[in-house]
Amino acid sequence: MQAPSVGGVMLPRGNGEAIRLSRGASLTDFAEKINANPASLVAVMMNLGEMVTATQSVSDETLELLAGEMNYTVQIVSPEEEDRELLESFDLEFGEDEGSEEDLVVRPPVVTVMGHVDHGKTRLLDAIRKTNVIAGEAGGITQHIGAYQVTTEVNEEDRRITFIDTPGHEAFTAMRARGAKSTDIAILVVAANDGVMPQTVEALNHAKAADVPIVVAVNKIDVEGADPTKVRGQLTEYGLVAEEYGGDTMFVDISAKQGLHIDSLLEAVVLTADASLDLRANPAQDAQGISIESRLDRGRGAVATVLVQRGTLRVGDTMVVGDAYGRVRAMLDDNGNNVSEAGPSTPVQVLGLTNVPGAGDNFIVVEEDRTARQIAEKRAARERNAAFAKRTRRVSLEDLDKVLKAGEVQQLNLIIKGDASGAVEALESSLLQLDVGEEVDIRVLHRGVGAVTESDIDLAMGSDAIVIGYNVRAAGRAAQMAEREGVDVRYYSVIYQAIEEIEAALKGMLKPEYEEVELGTAEIREVFRSSKLGNIAGVLIRSGEVKRNTKARLLRDGKVIAENLNIEGLRRFKDDVTEIREGFEGGINLGNFNDIKVDDVIATYEMREKPRV
Repeated sequence: MQAPSVGGVMLPRGNGEAIRLSRGASLTDFAEKINANPASLVAVMMNLGEMVTATQSVSDETLELLAGEMNYTVQIVSPEEEDRELLESFDLEFGEDEGSEEDLVVRPPVVTVMGHVDHGKTRLLDAIRKTNVIAGEAGGITQHIGAYQVTTEVNEEDRRITFIDTPGHEAFTAMRARGAKSTDIAILVVAANDGVMPQTVEALNHAKAADVPIVVAVNKIDVEGADPTKVRGQLTEYGLVAEEYGGDTMFVDISAKQGLHIDSLLEAVVLTADASLDLRANPAQDAQGISIESRLDRGRGAVATVLVQRGTLRVGDTMVVGDAYGRVRAMLDDNGNNVSEAGPSTPVQVLGLTNVPGAGDNFIVVEEDRTARQIAEKRAARERNAAFAKRTRRVSLEDLDKVLKAGEVQQLNLIIKGDASGAVEALESSLLQLDVGEEVDIRVLHRGVGAVTESDIDLAMGSDAIVIGYNVRAAGRAAQMAEREGVDVRYYSVIYQAIEEIEAALKGMLKPEYEEVELGTAEIREVFRSSKLGNIAGVLIRSGEVKRNTKARLLRDGKVIAENLNIEGLRRFKDDVTEIREGFEGGINLGNFNDIKVDDVIATYEMREKPRV
C-alpha cells in the first residue's frame, strides 16, 4: 500500500516486517526488497538530513534509520551467514565432512599456545620445534602466526600434533581469537614466578569461548621464585582445576629454556585429545580449511599458510581462499620441503593464488577455475561494500592542536602496508580502536600486503594520507616520489611503536623531536673591546666550523658560564663571513654578552629535528 512518508515522498510502508540486507548495502538494494523507486529513498534520506546516493554503500545505522522511518526492521546478515549463502548458491558447503562414518579417519589434534606476553610461549614452541624463532622477532614479541607439525611418542606409538603459533599481545586479540576458533586444544602457558596475569585471563576466555579443552603448561619452574602450586591455586578461581586436585585439567610443570618435561606436555595434549575429543575427518573429499597467515613474496608471489581441516589438498587443485583464488602451483611443509598433498590437520604453504588472503579466511577446493573466480569476486565486492559503509569516528595527526583550537573536525587518513596480512589487520584494528573523543576522525583508506608502491603514494597525495610501512619499505621510485611530493611515510618494525606514536599524535602529543648537534668549538685567544659592538673574541677554531646566526654556549675551565647565546657577528680579518672552519682564526661577536675572557671556549650548536625510525 502506498502512503505519504517523510516530505510527502510516496513510498510503501511496512508493518514491521524484517528486511534482510548485507553489510554495506545501498539504497538501491533496500528499494529492491520493498519494490520502491531508489530515487524516492534518496529523497527520504535528504529529508532526514543525510546526503546519500542510490548506489552508495551505507552504514548499518543509516539503513536502520531509513527502515524505522518506513515502519520496517532491518536484519544485517552476518559475514558467516553471507558466506554460507554464497557457497550454497554454487552447491558448495563449508565445514561439513562428506561420506559415512566409515570414511572418517583419525587426524592429529590442532593446538594453539596462548598466555601472557613474556611467559615463554615462543620459547616453548622453540623448544618443541628445536629451532630458534624468537631471535627473528622484533622486540622479542611474535609478530605473525604460523603453523607447525611435530611428532611425539605416546604409549610406544608415534603421534602427530599440529601447533598454531598465535601472536602474544593485546594488539593481536582478534587474530588470537581466530586462532582459538580454528583449534582443538589450547595450551595455556603461565610463568611459575609471575602467576596469572591479565592476558592469561584474556587467553583463557578466548579458549573457553571457542569451547576447547585446555592443558596448562606451568613454565619457568627453574627460575628463582617459581611456585607452580600457587599457579594451580590461582587458576581454580577461573574454573581450571588440576587433576591432582580432583579436576579434569592436566597441568604440566616445564622449563622451555632448559627443555624440561616438554615430552610430558606433548603427551598431555595427546591424552587430552583422546579423552575429550573425537578428532576424525574424511581425507577423501575435496579439501577445506583456513588460512593461518599469508604474505607477498617477491620471487614467489602470494604465499599463504593454510591448515587443511578436512579432505586432502593436492598440487593442481583449484582453491578459493577468502577473496583470493588460484590453482595450487606448489606446496611446502613447515620445513620448507615440497609436498604433493596435505591431509587433515596438516599445515602447508600454498603458492599460486592471485592475491594475498586474510588471516582466518576459509578455503575450499572447487572443480573449475571459473567457479573459484566468481566466489572470490563476490567476496571481494562484499568486503569492499562493507568497508565503504564503515564510518569510524576517531582521530587526526601533527596539526591536531591547531585543529582543536580552531574548533574544526578533522580526519586523519591512513594507508597501511605490511609484510603479512594478519599483522596489517591487527594494526588496522588497533588503530581504529584508539579513542580520543569526537573532535577527530581516523580512517584507513587502504591496507595491503607488500612494499609501499607509487600507487600508494598517489593515493596519499590525493587524500592527504599518512603511509604506514610495517616491516616493509618503499619500492622502486616510491621513496623519491614521496619525498618530492611531501608525503609522510613512516616505517615501523614493532607494531606497538606504531600504535603508541599514532595515539600520541591523535592526542596532540606528537611534537617534533629535536636533538642538539654540535657544529664547532672556538678557543678565545684575545679580547678586543669596541665602543660600538662591545667585546669581540679573537678566536682559533679548534673543531668543526662556526657559523653566523647559530646558538652557542660559553665554557670556562670546562664549566658552562652562559647558555643560549647567539653568534651575531663573524669576521675574518676585515671581512664579514658566514662561517669559519677548523684551524682558522677570526673574530666572534656574541651580541650583548660581553663577559668573555682569554682561554674561554665558545661551543656552537644547532637544534635539528630528530628523524623518527
